[in-house]
Amino acid sequence: MPELLIELFSEEIPARMQQQAGENLLRLLNDALAPLNPTDARSYTGPRRIAASLSLDAMVPGRTISERGPREGAPDKALEGFTRKHGVGKDALTLQNGFWVLEREEAPLGAAAHIAAIMPDLLRRFPWPKSMRWGAGSSMTWVRPLRRIVCLLDGQIVPFSMATAEDNGHGLSASNQTEGHRFLNPGAMDVSSAAQWQQGLHERHVMVHAAERREAITTGLNTLAQAEGLSIVADAGLVDEVAGLVEWPVPFLGRIDPIFMDLPPEVMQVSMRVNQRYFALRNSDGSAAPRFAFVANIIPTDDGSLVVSGNERVLRARFADARHFWNLDRKQSLASRVAGLDSITFHAKLGSQGARTRRMVRLAGILADMVGAPKDLCERAAELSKTDLTTGMVGEFPELQGVMGGYYARHDGEHADVAQAISEHYTPRGPGDEVPVAPVSVVVGLADRFDMLTAFFAAGEKPSGSGDPFGLRRAALGIIRLIRENGLRLDLVQLFVLAAQALPEPLRDAPDLALLPQFIAERLRVQVRAEGARHDCLAAISVDNDDTDIVRLLARAQALQTMLETEDGKNLLAATRRAANILRIEDKKDGPHEGTPDPALFAQEEERALYATLQTVEPAVEQAFAAEHFADAMRAAASLRQPLDRFFEDVTVNAPEVALRQNRLKLLSRLVRMMRMIADFSQIEG
Repeated sequence: MPELLIELFSEEIPARMQQQAGENLLRLLNDALAPLNPTDARSYTGPRRIAASLSLDAMVPGRTISERGPREGAPDKALEGFTRKHGVGKDALTLQNGFWVLEREEAPLGAAAHIAAIMPDLLRRFPWPKSMRWGAGSSMTWVRPLRRIVCLLDGQIVPFSMATAEDNGHGLSASNQTEGHRFLNPGAMDVSSAAQWQQGLHERHVMVHAAERREAITTGLNTLAQAEGLSIVADAGLVDEVAGLVEWPVPFLGRIDPIFMDLPPEVMQVSMRVNQRYFALRNSDGSAAPRFAFVANIIPTDDGSLVVSGNERVLRARFADARHFWNLDRKQSLASRVAGLDSITFHAKLGSQGARTRRMVRLAGILADMVGAPKDLCERAAELSKTDLTTGMVGEFPELQGVMGGYYARHDGEHADVAQAISEHYTPRGPGDEVPVAPVSVVVGLADRFDMLTAFFAAGEKPSGSGDPFGLRRAALGIIRLIRENGLRLDLVQLFVLAAQALPEPLRDAPDLALLPQFIAERLRVQVRAEGARHDCLAAISVDNDDTDIVRLLARAQALQTMLETEDGKNLLAATRRAANILRIEDKKDGPHEGTPDPALFAQEEERALYATLQTVEPAVEQAFAAEHFADAMRAAASLRQPLDRFFEDVTVNAPEVALRQNRLKLLSRLVRMMRMIADFSQIEG
């Protein structure tokens, strides 16, 4: 099959846009080239180019195209307009099912002609988050000025131009030339195939695969660090970003001036990462090392000393700024900053950060009583938790919220648990973060998230679709993890009600507040599914269940899952569903069939056996649930399997005798009610 190579060579593309651009290019090409059956599609992205290679059929096959026109008997003008549009006479039309139809043959088309026809429009509608124009009179937009277009089909140029009448004939045309590294191998290079393109660019110091650059960065940095007994602080996001900034990664290590080593390691790491894209290093004991790593995009003519010294000089200036904020912030205590929170807007409908802090203090006191944490320390930590928002360091590096508050609290002589809670109350920020276990930290973290969810839902800012500008789904998952991993027994509905009571008066009865328990339940199911557990079991025990104790719900779901993995559990599930289906059908006829079955009307031993087992199992399940012995409840329910199987094998539920039929339906109704106390088995998959 012919090979198509497309390369779009431009000025530097922002690193954050490259991966999506590569995916978009493949998607657009696959759609536009569908008649050529594209296969083996691959994309390549880098700082100055996005590219794709595909295998295609040599021809677009011919076909017959039918286009329906006006109805038979339509006004003559309608028919004249249709024929004029297509440049044919009425004799070219045929009548089919009451409509005039034009059928025309479309001849086979070579792949090159099809590609040349679709590429200009494809490139003009290419989706960039931001685009720009350049050059006098140009109508072309791209993320950065587009310099070259390579378009080859089996080594031959596919000729097309981006010029339009609006451009007065000036515009890029497809060619077979690209360029190597801007500094190490500048100038044009002829291209003849995808393999030669990759090899030729590699010889000209360009790695066209982002994965290859990432591997070169990771391996190179780790090799340099290990040679000195150090380790690179893992930062996959920074590796991805740097891989989007360099075409030929060359790693180096630099030294940090010892006078800055008393700065908090988080400050140094964030300053290096945000301002310079440098990597932090650690000693073997985990402490911050007086070294940093960076990746250059050139091969120095010397041993790299000039490049390293230049980066060391830049870093000294950055750290000097950080030291200024560090020293200045500590001149004012966190306690003295509380009043300043009233001048920081939290949300137009929800007031200031000061008002939010006061709500958090109240919630922290309530939660402290619920979980047995020291109330005074919880309230103090909540009061000071947001004060670092007024500091210069957090103003410069918002990523350090909480972290700096913890350092400043320790400097002020606050209780160790208070300082720890301030630094930890934002965690977990993501699925990879550890969950705080210190009681004060847990309480303040929960108070923060309960207030956030309640406040934003009341203000009408609940997430919709993929939009979640305030991170409320993340906050809900944080609540779930704090509760689960600390084994807390909390009533979520009660907490949301208590949190809403402190909101501004007009928002306390907002209708969206009623959605919060279900919002948490949905996030819980997402988390359970991500862990590989059976989310359908959680759904089954949540239906018609007002219980919002996460620990209890998960214990019940696990017990149900364990039962359903046994042979008795599987058969009981099938039998319960059968009973529910029979009742659903019969209740439509003359139901509902509720009430207590009469043992005197039982005509068969199988009825008596099922009734007797129910008499034993039902109270056993109730007692086990009351004691939260869910595994015992499931074992008791599983004992119904055999009498229920025999009942369905030997008993005709729809007996001709009315009294007998009604009694048997009541027996099944009692069974279904008892099983629904355990779970809604209609929610179980499979």
